[in-house]
Amino acid sequence: MSTVRSWRRSKKSPGSGTEALSGSSVLHEAAEQASDADADQGADMTAATSETVIDPLEQALTDRAALIQLCVYAVDRARSAGVAERLADGLTGIGVTPLRPDGQRFDPSRHEAGGTLPTDDPGLDGVIAETELLGFADRDRVLRAPVVTVYQLRR
Repeated sequence: MSTVRSWRRSKKSPGSGTEALSGSSVLHEAAEQASDADADQGADMTAATSETVIDPLEQALTDRAALIQLCVYAVDRARSAGVAERLADGLTGIGVTPLRPDGQRFDPSRHEAGGTLPTDDPGLDGVIAETELLGFADRDRVLRAPVVTVYQLRR
């Protein structure tokens, strides 16, 4: 168990030149002395404080991005289809949509090929057979391209 000490302000003793200060008074007085020293040296305090101030909007966007990454991570590892669906629905609610391009033409600029599946149908050649790993887009920006299996015509 720790001991908490309490500082009390006492009146200045005549001729002593010192006084006992409360904890907050010590901090206040130290801050004033530091401020006076900086003013004497001509230091620019606004530059130092503006670097430490965090813009609330920027902080909210950073937090949102971190939460999205965490949810995508959880979707990938969910053992229950219901849990994965619930997470995907929650992401959709904030503008992050899962990308499952099954049946679309494979586009290497939008999809990542994970494998091929042989087919005898020339109409299926180059079409996505299934999505191995969901992709995600935050409105119009792709966060992760889906990993897909593509039909490939047998030779």
